[in-house]
Amino acid sequence: MVNMSLFDQMEAYMIAGLLFVIMILAFLAGNWIRRNKERKGKVPEDKSIGALEGSLLGLLALLLSFTFSMSSSRHDRRVNIIIEEANDIGTAVLRADLYPDSIRQAFRKDFEAYLETRIAFYTAKAEWNAINKSLNDAQVLQASLWERASSLGRDKENLHRTAQMIPALNAMFDITTTRSAATLDKVPAVIYYLLFIICLTAALMVGYSGGLKPDWTMVLCFSLMISLTVYLIIDLDRPRRGVITMDTANSQIVKLREMFNNK
Repeated sequence: MVNMSLFDQMEAYMIAGLLFVIMILAFLAGNWIRRNKERKGKVPEDKSIGALEGSLLGLLALLLSFTFSMSSSRHDRRVNIIIEEANDIGTAVLRADLYPDSIRQAFRKDFEAYLETRIAFYTAKAEWNAINKSLNDAQVLQASLWERASSLGRDKENLHRTAQMIPALNAMFDITTTRSAATLDKVPAVIYYLLFIICLTAALMVGYSGGLKPDWTMVLCFSLMISLTVYLIIDLDRPRRGVITMDTANSQIVKLREMFNNK
């Protein structure tokens, strides 16, 4: 079971919506500070404000780009791992055909059950109880497959066949660990928190430099675009929920069911 923070429990659209609202409030706060200073005659020169605002917006753009790159690269890695797992399972199933029919059927029965556990691992989405059940079921079948292969490896008649099967099983087992680790490998939360702080500071600064009559169209567009970008980053970083899914990649594993149609 994975302990989820409040940030992880919140949906991406809720975080983005909350960020949008808080950025508007930060803009209003900055504008209010500017109005107070103007009444007291303590407003600094526009040049110094503009330079600071430009630097802060540049830092925001840099951090958004950096975070998006981290999230996107993790998403691509997960997709590649799923495709690799589909290939590894397919290879192991095909190598079962090297054995005599009785042994072949026993292997294929376990492989078919194992395939269903791997499909269940993805279709469980964010239900961690179902995820853990699929992993436990897969471990039981892994032990069964390994026991059969290792016992056949002690038989001289099946020595060459098992020499082909063992590496395929190793690859098939190892990729499950890699995939589980990749699922939990997220952009560190501290980077998100820093990003949110800079977003709010930038909104505060934009409000401060907006003068007595700020352009609300620009303010709303700025806040909306930042919030949508943050939403995309978070959604990419959550492979088990959200709009951006890995259904296309996982369909390669689902297609392996066709290998068992003609037994």
